Amino acid sequence: MEEPHLWISDSTNSTVISSTIGKVINTLLTSRPKKLEDSISYLGSASLKTSGSLEEPLCVLKKYVRDAVKKQESLDQILVPMIENSLTWKDSRRSNQVLILLNWLFEDELLFEAVAVDLVTIIKRKDDRYIALGWCTLIRALVEHGITKKQSSDIGIQVKHQKLLKIFSSSISHLSSLVCSGSKLQDGYELPTRLSVAVADCILVLTEALIVNASTSKRSLSADKANILAASTTSASNEKQVNSISTLPQGTENVEMEYMLWNHLDELINLVLKFLAWSRKSRPLHAKGLEQVLQWLREIKKHYTLVPEQAGDDTVKTGTALLSSCWKHYCMLLRLEDYRFSKSYMEMLNQYISGIQFYTMDYSDDQSGNKDGGNDTIKFFLSCISLLLGRLDNKQFEIAMSEQGLPLSQNLLSQLQCVDEDVIERVVCILRVTLFNINCTSKKSSILDNLVSEEVLSLLLNLLDERDGIAKAVVSLIAEFCSRNIDGGCLQEVFMRLSSGNSLQRRNAIDVVSELVHVSSGSEKPLPISTRKNMIKHLIDRLGDDEHSIRIQSSNLLVMMTDPHLVLPDLVRLVYSPDERTRSSACDALAAVLKFHNKSPNLIIMLIDYLSNLYHSSELSRTPGGEGGGSNLDSDGILGLVPEWARSVEDWSIFIEQLVDKMFSEPSNVIIVRFLSCINEHLADAPNVLLPRILLYMQGQKEMCRKLLATGAGGIDKGDDSCKLRDSLFDRLCPLLIIRLLPLRVFDDLNSSSMYGHLLIEGFVDDTTDSSVENHSSIAVLLVNRALNKYEFEDVRKLAAELCGRIHPKALYPMMRSQLETATCSLDIVKIKASLFAICTSLALRGSVPSLHPVMLEIRKILEMVLTWPSLDGDEVSKAQHGCIDCLALMICAELQTSDSSKEFSMSKTNKTENVATANLVLYHVIQQLIQDRSDHGLEKPVLLSFRLCMANVIISACQKISNPRKKRLAKRIVPVLINSAAVITNSDVRAACIQVLFSAVYHLKLAILSYSSDLLRLSIKALEEGSDMEKMAGMKLMASLMSSEDEIVESIGNGLLEAKSLLKSISVMNTASPELRQMCEKLRVCMMSPIR
Repeated sequence: MEEPHLWISDSTNSTVISSTIGKVINTLLTSRPKKLEDSISYLGSASLKTSGSLEEPLCVLKKYVRDAVKKQESLDQILVPMIENSLTWKDSRRSNQVLILLNWLFEDELLFEAVAVDLVTIIKRKDDRYIALGWCTLIRALVEHGITKKQSSDIGIQVKHQKLLKIFSSSISHLSSLVCSGSKLQDGYELPTRLSVAVADCILVLTEALIVNASTSKRSLSADKANILAASTTSASNEKQVNSISTLPQGTENVEMEYMLWNHLDELINLVLKFLAWSRKSRPLHAKGLEQVLQWLREIKKHYTLVPEQAGDDTVKTGTALLSSCWKHYCMLLRLEDYRFSKSYMEMLNQYISGIQFYTMDYSDDQSGNKDGGNDTIKFFLSCISLLLGRLDNKQFEIAMSEQGLPLSQNLLSQLQCVDEDVIERVVCILRVTLFNINCTSKKSSILDNLVSEEVLSLLLNLLDERDGIAKAVVSLIAEFCSRNIDGGCLQEVFMRLSSGNSLQRRNAIDVVSELVHVSSGSEKPLPISTRKNMIKHLIDRLGDDEHSIRIQSSNLLVMMTDPHLVLPDLVRLVYSPDERTRSSACDALAAVLKFHNKSPNLIIMLIDYLSNLYHSSELSRTPGGEGGGSNLDSDGILGLVPEWARSVEDWSIFIEQLVDKMFSEPSNVIIVRFLSCINEHLADAPNVLLPRILLYMQGQKEMCRKLLATGAGGIDKGDDSCKLRDSLFDRLCPLLIIRLLPLRVFDDLNSSSMYGHLLIEGFVDDTTDSSVENHSSIAVLLVNRALNKYEFEDVRKLAAELCGRIHPKALYPMMRSQLETATCSLDIVKIKASLFAICTSLALRGSVPSLHPVMLEIRKILEMVLTWPSLDGDEVSKAQHGCIDCLALMICAELQTSDSSKEFSMSKTNKTENVATANLVLYHVIQQLIQDRSDHGLEKPVLLSFRLCMANVIISACQKISNPRKKRLAKRIVPVLINSAAVITNSDVRAACIQVLFSAVYHLKLAILSYSSDLLRLSIKALEEGSDMEKMAGMKLMASLMSSEDEIVESIGNGLLEAKSLLKSISVMNTASPELRQMCEKLRVCMMSPIR
C-alpha cells in the first residue's frame, strides 16, 4: 500500500516535525485500544475513513519511523512517550496502546530490528530513573506478551519474540549494574527502591523467557526434575548426566538461547546477592533460600566453566541444562511484583512437597546408584520451599499451613534421618517457620500445632542421643521449640538429658540450653523466673561435670543469665567447695559474671553481703583449709578474683560512691575493707570522686571530747553504752581505713583541694598556726586533728598519726613543727608521741625527701630538747624520748640516701662549732654530741650524760633501721670515729656507750665493718683489760659479736684470737670481776675452743 504524502519533508523544518510527531504520538497513545486496533486493521482498505479515524496519525507515525530508520536517526521522539506512558499502566496483562503500536511496527521487517535496538539503547543512553522505570515496565510487558498472549493481533510480537529476546538480553549487564546501585539503607539494612524492584523483575522476566523459548515444547514439572537430577553437580555421576541431556532440544537456536542465559551467570549471581541483602531484615526464610541459591550458582559456575572451543561438549550442555531447569523455578519464586504468584503458590507448594516425597522414596533403596543426585534434587525442592514460604504474607501463610502444613511437616521430619548435613540444615530452617510461625487465630492452625508438636518433640529429642551433624543441626530447632512451649515437657526432657550419665546426651543438652539462652536473651519476652531458676540450678550442677567442655559451657551460660542475683549465692558457695574441679569452675564462672556485669555496682554490693554472711558463718570454717573466721577469703577465695574484675571496669565513679557509702553504713564490716584493698589503685585513679566523699563524711562527725569518752568508758559494763562506744569507734575508724588503702601518689597531689584545702594555697607551709589546724577544710587537717586529740580513741589516734606520715612533706612538717613546739611548752606527751609517729612514718615512707625540708633542723632541735628532760624507765616521758631517738635515727637513714651525704668529711678533729655546711648533717651532729665532753657552744657546762647516752641510742637505732645498700656508708661514718673517740673520752659511761654502739654496728652492719674488724678486736681487748665494769661488759659483747660474724670477719681477726682467748680465761677466774662478766667470758672461751669452725 502506498502511504499518502501529508507533507513534503524537505520543506518542513525540524521543529515542525517534532511538534507534529508529538501530537501524532499523543493522539495514538490517548486513543481507546479497540479503536486503535480497528484503525490498524483498516489501513489500506478501500472503506471510507470515518470521522476521527486514526489512520492518518498511524500513517504519519510509520512514515516518520521509516525516514528515521533510513537516516539512522534516533527514535526517541516516539519511544520516550511510549516509555513514559507505560508508567501509567495499571494492568500490563491486557493489551494497551503502546503494545498495539509496537506490535504493528514489529510486523514490518524493515522496521523491526531498528525499533527493537533503539528501544534497548535508550536505557543505556538516558540516565533518567523515571525513563528506566518505564522502560523496565514496557520490556517486561513485551516479553510476557509474547509468551502468554494468543490473539491474532499479537502476531508481530509472537513471531519475532525469539529475536526480540536476543536484542533485549543485551541489556541484562546494564540492568545488573542498576540493581547493584539501587538500594537504600535503613537501620543498617539494604532495602530496594521502586526502580531497583522493577529492574530486578525485568531481569527475571528476560532470563525466564530465554529458558521458555529454548524449549520446543512445554515440559512438565516432573520432566524438569528429571533434568535437575541428571544434571547434578556431583562429578561422580557425569555419565548419567550426559545420557539424560539427550532429552533436551538440540536445535541451534534453542542451544544458543540456553548459552545466552549461561553467559549471564555472573549477573544472576549479583542479582541473587541483591535479593539476599534486601531480604535479610523482613524475610529470614526467603533469605536463607537465597543463600542456598547463591551457593548453588557459584558451585555450577566453578564446576561447569564455559570455554568457547568446548561449546559442544557434554560438560557445557550439562551446565546450561542444569541452570535452565532450576532457574526457571527460581524466577517464579524471586519476583518482587508478580500478579501470578498469589494464584499459583499453593499449586507450586504442593508440587515441591510431592517432589520431596517422590525422590525420598525413589532413592531410599541402596541399589538406586545415584543417592547423591537424589539429595541434590531434594535440596533443590527445599530451597524452593524456603523461597516460597519466605515470601508469603500472613494470610497466605495461614492458608498454606492449614492446607499443606501437616504433609509438609511430615515430609520434612522424614528428611532429618538423612546423612547429608546440608539437607538437614535446610529442613531445620523450614521447620522453624512451619512449626513456630503457626500463631494464627484459625482453628485449623491450632489443631495442626497440637498434632505436630508431640511428634516433632519425640523425634527431635531422640536425635540428641548421638553426637553428630544431625544433632548439631537440630539443637537450635529444639531450643526454639522449648522457648515457644516453655510450660510443656520439652525443656524438662532436655534437663533430664543434661543430668544423664551419657556424656553425649549431656553435651547435646548443654548445646540446647546454650541456644535457648541466646534465643531468650534477644527476645522481648524473657523466660519465666521459675524457668530461669531451674536452668541455673542445672547449670550450677554441671560446674562439676566430668566433661571439661560442659563445665566451660555451663560457666559461660551462667554469665549470660539476666539474673545475677540468682547465680551469685551458689557461685559464692561453690568457690569454697571441697571438690577442686567444681571450685575451679565456680571461680571462673564468678569472675566471668562479675566482668560481664562490670557496670552494676549493686552486684558488687550483693557479693560483699554474701561474703560477709559467709565470713561470719560457721560453714566456712568447715571447708578444707579454712581455719574459721574467713582466713581463706583473701588468698584462695573470692577476693582473689576482684583484681581481674577490676581491670574490666571502665567507669569507677559509679562503684566508688556505692562502695564508700556501704563502708560508711557498715563501718565494722571487715569484708568491705578487704574488698577495697583489692582495688586501691583504681580508687586512686578517681580521687575527685573518692576524697570529697570522705571529707564530707569526716566533717559531719563530731569532735571527740572528754564527756563522750567518759560516757563510753563509764558504760563498759552496760550493753547499750558498750555498743555505742564500739559503733562510735568503728564509725571514726572507717574513713581512715579507706584513706590507708590509698597509694602514696594520692597524697602527692598538692593541687587536691579535698586533701590539702587552704594549706598550700594560703602559704600555710611558711606560717602554720593552731588556728589553721583547727580549720576542718581538708583531709590532711582532719587527720592531724584526730592524731593529736587526746580525747580521741587510741586506735583512731594511732591510725590517724600513721596516715599523717603520708601527707606531703610540704604540708606535714610545718604542721608538726608547730604542734611539737606547742606540745613541748605544755608538756603534752600524747601530742608529742603522735607528732613523732607521723614524722617517723613520713621518714620511713619517703626516704631522703623529708630530710631536705627546711624545718627539719628546727624539728631536730625540739627533739633534742625533749631528750634532755628527766625521765624514769617506763614513764610517759621515757616513751616520748624513745620516739625522739627513733625519729633521729630515721633522719640519719634518710640523710644517707641523699647525694650530699656521700660527701666525705673528717671526724678526726672535734670542732666545737658547727659551720653552715655541717649544721644540717644529723649523723655528724649526733656523733659530735656523743663524743664531745663539752657542749658545742663553748660553754664550761658539760653536755648531760643522759643526753649523750641518748645520742648513742640514736646511732644504735640507725644501725638497726638502715637499708642494706647504705650499711657500708654508715659504717664508714661511725666506726672509725668511735674507735678513736673511745680512747680519748674521759667519761667511762660514754666510753662504754661508744663500745656498745660498735657492738650494734658489728651485729647489724655485718660485712660493712670488715675493714675495721681488727681495730674493733683490739678495742674490745683493751676494754676488757683496762675499762670499767660497763666497758668490760660492752667489750666482751663486742668480741663475741666479732667472733660470731661472717667467716670473712673471723678470718680477719685470726691473729688476735689467741690473745683474746687468754684474756677471757684470765677474767673468768678473776675474783675482782663481776660474776656475770666471769660467766659470760667463760662461755665465750668455751665457744672459741669448740671444733665447729
